[in-house]
Amino acid sequence: MAKWIQTNISVSEQMNTISIGASPWQRFRAVAIGAGLLSLMVVNPVMAQERLMRTLTVTGRGTEQVATTLTQVRLGVEAQGKTADAVQQEVARRSTALVTLLKARQVEKLETTGVNLNPVYRYDNGAQTLTGYSASNSVSFRLETSKVGTLLDEAVRAGASRIDGVNFVASDAAIAAAQKVALRSATQEAQAQADAVFSSLGFTKREIVSVQINNATPPVPRPMFDVAQRAELAAPAKAPLPVVGGEQEVEASVTLQISY
Repeated sequence: MAKWIQTNISVSEQMNTISIGASPWQRFRAVAIGAGLLSLMVVNPVMAQERLMRTLTVTGRGTEQVATTLTQVRLGVEAQGKTADAVQQEVARRSTALVTLLKARQVEKLETTGVNLNPVYRYDNGAQTLTGYSASNSVSFRLETSKVGTLLDEAVRAGASRIDGVNFVASDAAIAAAQKVALRSATQEAQAQADAVFSSLGFTKREIVSVQINNATPPVPRPMFDVAQRAELAAPAKAPLPVVGGEQEVEASVTLQISY
């Protein structure tokens, strides 16, 4: 500080000397030099203070189990025939019956997920011969897990020929509540980590200067089947297909930056 003051005084003296009979440019240059040094005198203490601020960064992880009370189902209707029109008509008839059933059972998020029509060929000694057509229609919906077994049996009787997938999911409200619990646990874990570090090193925790939520994701639906299952049942089942859900894990992580 003493050096800065001395330099500033020297410049001031120089400015006074130059101001007597000096050109305008010399006066401007002397004023600019003085202003620059004054700026350094003001900014440097702030920069020094910022360099002295020390922070610790910790990340906490939290998890919460959520019950999968709903089941996401994907069903398919398929048919084969000699002509494209005949195949399409058959698929349309059976799909209409299936959708009517699903609406009557008040399923949620019912939607068509695929419509296909493809030629079927036979290959003999490298020769390709058209033998007919294959068509399919697939739908997706969500229902309470306790009702899925009975509905799947009814869907097969209504015209479904494929069970393309069965995934267990939690309700939106349950996932939202679980996310909050997981975030709270992650925050507490991060704070506990910081307290342990500060205590071990003999440092004093000051304040949290930043918070970052790295992850708070809903659980991935858990599949019931690893591969698509074909529902080729000639006769109705004597008992409903048993479908049992389970639990899934909601995970969250929180990163804290704490000054000391």
